[in-house]
Amino acid sequence: MMPTKRQGKPDTDQEARGRQHLSSLIGGHVMHTLGQPGNLHSVQVRSLWEGHYRVNVLVGVDVASAKVAHSYFLVADGEGNIVTSTPRIARKY
Repeated sequence: MMPTKRQGKPDTDQEARGRQHLSSLIGGHVMHTLGQPGNLHSVQVRSLWEGHYRVNVLVGVDVASAKVAHSYFLVADGEGNIVTSTPRIARKY
């Protein structure tokens, strides 16, 4: 059974800050495990559905030259801890 999302009610500022904080924690855990690549541009954390995320690590000197160096599908708990990752995150840097 898929969880339902509230329809027609905009998220509060507090809910948005909570999601942003959780994304920052998840991105931080990925980078701690992976290490920091040269020319790190950004880490994108996208929520797919409850507890499931897509994380892309982009490298490049600017937006025009940025490319995805690493990409992961993650399951994370409510505190941003990574439960599972596909592929497995391994230290590269």
